[in-house]
Amino acid sequence: MPLPQTRDVVLVGGGHTHALVLRMFGMRPVPGARLTVINPGPTAPYSGMLPGFVAGHYGRDALDIDLVQLARFAGARVIQGAAHHIDVAAQQVHVNGRPPIAYDYCSVDVGITSAMPDLPGFADHGVPAKPLGPFSERWASYLSGTGPAKIAVLGGGVAGVELVLAMAHALRSAGRSAKLHLVDRAQALTAVDAVSQARLRAALSDYDVNLVENAEVARVAADGIHLGDNTLIETDFVTGAAGALPHDWIADSDLALQDGFITVNAQLLSSDQRVFAVGDCAHLGFDPRPKAGVYAVRQAPVLRDNLVAVLSGRPLRAYKPQKDYLKLISLGGKSALAQRLGRSFSGPLMWRWKDHIDQKFMAQFRELPAMGAPDLPPLRALGVDEALGDKPLCGGCGSKVGRSLLRASLGTPSVGRDDIETLPGDDAALLRVGGARQVITTDHLRAFTLDPVLMTRITVTHALGDIWAMGARPQATTLSLILPRLSPELQGRTLAEINTVARETLHAAGAEIVGGHTTMGAELTIGLTVTGLCEAEPVTLAGGQPGDVLILTKPVGSGVILAAEMAGNAPGAVVTGAFEQMLQGQGEASAILAPAAHAMTDVTGFGLAGHLHGMCEASDVGASLNLDAVPLMEGALKLAEQDVRSTLYADNRSLTPDLPEGGVADLLYDPQTSGGLLAAVPADAAADLLEQLQAAGYPAARIGVLTEAPVQITLD
Repeated sequence: MPLPQTRDVVLVGGGHTHALVLRMFGMRPVPGARLTVINPGPTAPYSGMLPGFVAGHYGRDALDIDLVQLARFAGARVIQGAAHHIDVAAQQVHVNGRPPIAYDYCSVDVGITSAMPDLPGFADHGVPAKPLGPFSERWASYLSGTGPAKIAVLGGGVAGVELVLAMAHALRSAGRSAKLHLVDRAQALTAVDAVSQARLRAALSDYDVNLVENAEVARVAADGIHLGDNTLIETDFVTGAAGALPHDWIADSDLALQDGFITVNAQLLSSDQRVFAVGDCAHLGFDPRPKAGVYAVRQAPVLRDNLVAVLSGRPLRAYKPQKDYLKLISLGGKSALAQRLGRSFSGPLMWRWKDHIDQKFMAQFRELPAMGAPDLPPLRALGVDEALGDKPLCGGCGSKVGRSLLRASLGTPSVGRDDIETLPGDDAALLRVGGARQVITTDHLRAFTLDPVLMTRITVTHALGDIWAMGARPQATTLSLILPRLSPELQGRTLAEINTVARETLHAAGAEIVGGHTTMGAELTIGLTVTGLCEAEPVTLAGGQPGDVLILTKPVGSGVILAAEMAGNAPGAVVTGAFEQMLQGQGEASAILAPAAHAMTDVTGFGLAGHLHGMCEASDVGASLNLDAVPLMEGALKLAEQDVRSTLYADNRSLTPDLPEGGVADLLYDPQTSGGLLAAVPADAAADLLEQLQAAGYPAARIGVLTEAPVQITLD
C-alpha cells in the first residue's frame, strides 16, 4: 500500500518557476504530499521564445511546456481553469466551475498581463502581448492575411523592441509591405546602456520601424491610435508590451501587495505564512528587482526546498537574487544583442547563443527522464511477468475485464421472475414496479486523472450512458467510493469535492443521490448504481433491422489517448480534448434518437466493433461500416499509428478477428470511457436525426448500415 497523503500543496499558475518545481518533485517526490497545479490550459508558454515565434523561427508548439505530461511525471493533479481568488482565511483557491481547492501550502506563479485597462479603446481594439496564448493565435491569423500591414506596438522597452522587430521580420519574409510603429510615452530603451540603445535603434531603422517617443496615447480606435496632440497613427493591429501589470484578482487576496504584486520575503513567503509567490507576479520586498525570467528560473530550487521544508518541519532557505544578469535581445532575424556588466555584443552568434539557452531550458520538459518500474522480487510464481504485461494498467474502461472472459464466467442471466426482465446483451435490467418500468444498471471507473472533480463528472456521465441508451430518464443513484489512503483532513476535502460535483452533475441529468458507501484502498475508484424510468418502450440491443442506418454521437479514441497519457506520451491538448468529449452527456441525444431508434447502445469498454457486434447478435443482423466516416478524437489516430494500445485492446480485437488491422481500423477496438450512443435508425429518418443531433452540439456521424448477413461486420 502507498503511504497516505497528509498535506495539500497547490501551485497556482504554470509559470517557469512552477514548471521547474514540478520537474524537481518528479525527480525527488515527497511522500505524503498531494501536489496540485492550477492553470487555465493544458500548456504553459515560455515567453523567452515569443520573439522567435513571432518572427517565424519557431513553430507555436515550440513555446509550450506541456503541463499534463509534466504533472504526470511529478505525480501531481492538474486542474484546468483560471484561479480568480485566494481565500487565505479558509485556505482555499477559487476556480470557476468547481468547488474551491483547499490547501495547506500554496504558491502563486501566474505571471503578468500586458492588458491596458486604463487606456480607452485598448480592450476592444488592442491585443495584449501577454498572456502569450491568445496573442499568438491573433498574430498567426493576422500574419496569414494579405495586403499592406499597419501595426503599432505600445511600449518602447526591451519587450516592445523585440516584438516589433520580430513582426517586421515575419512580414518582410512573407513578402508583405508593412508600416510599423513603436510608441512610448517617454524615452525608449532606458533599461539598457547607451551602446545597446544605439544598436537597437539601428535595428529599428533597418526594418523601417517608426519610433514614436514622448507621445501620450489618448485612445485606441478601429482606425488606429489617437495621440494626445490629435495625431492619428493608422493601424489594423495594435498590441501592448508597455510594462508589467498584475492580474486584478490578486488585489482581493488579503495579501500584502506592492503596486498589485504579491510582496514576498527572502524565503519567497507572502504576508501569509502558508502562501508563497514567485516569478513576475511577486514583488521582492527585501531586494526589489525588475521583471525578468532569469529571476523566476533561479527561484525554482529555493521554492522547492522551502516547500519541502514546510512539509517536513525543516528550516527555510533564503533566495539571493543576482545583481546583474545576461540580457539577450532578439533583433528580428536570426541575430541578437547580448549585454551584461556594461559590455554588449550583437550578431548571428548571439542569436545562436540565445537559441541554445532557450532550447536547453525547454528540453528539460520535452525530455523527461523515464522513471522505471520497481524491480520484481527475484522469487515469484510462474506467470507473474505475463500477467503484469509490458505497460501500466489502463484507467477508465481500459481496465475492465474482457467481454469473452465475462461471457464465459457469467453465462446468460436468467432470474425467472415476472417483475425482472434481463435484456440480451444489455448492461441494464428492466424492473416492473406496479405500472412503472424502471431500468437499473451499475458501473464504476478506476481513476485515470488525479483530479477528483473531473473524474467524478466523467464517471457520472459514463454511468448514465446505459440509462440513456435505453431511452430512459435518470432517476436515482447510489454512490460507491474507494479513496486512496489519505489523512482524515484530506479525506474530508476529497469527499466534499466528489459529493458536491456528483450531486450537481446528477441533478442536471434529472437524478438524485439517495445513498452510498465508502472504503479505503490503493487508488481512487468511483462507482454508481443508477435507476431510470422508461416512459416509453425501452430501446434495447435487439430490434435492429437490415437497412437501418448506424449513427454514432461521439468520436472514438479515448482508450488509446488515456494509455498514452499514463505513459506520459500524450500531448496535453489531446488529453484535454478527450476529457471534454467524455464530459458531454448523452441525455439530449437519447431524447432525439430513442423515439425513432430500432436498437441503441452506448459505446464503452468493448469498443465500437464490440458493441456493434453485440447489437448484431441481439438483432440477428449484420453490419457494414464506412471506416472513413467514423469520427475520431483529435490525436487518437497518430497515437494508434505509433502502436499505442489500451490494455483491453487485444481482447476486444478477438471479438471480430476478420476485420482488417492498422490505422483507423485499430480504433474500432479501442475501449471508450463515457463514449457516445450507437443507434440503428430507419434510413428515411437518418438525415433529420443527424441534423437535430448536430444542432444540439453533438459531433454525430452516419457510420454505416445494418445488413441481412447475420452477426457479420464488414467494411465498405
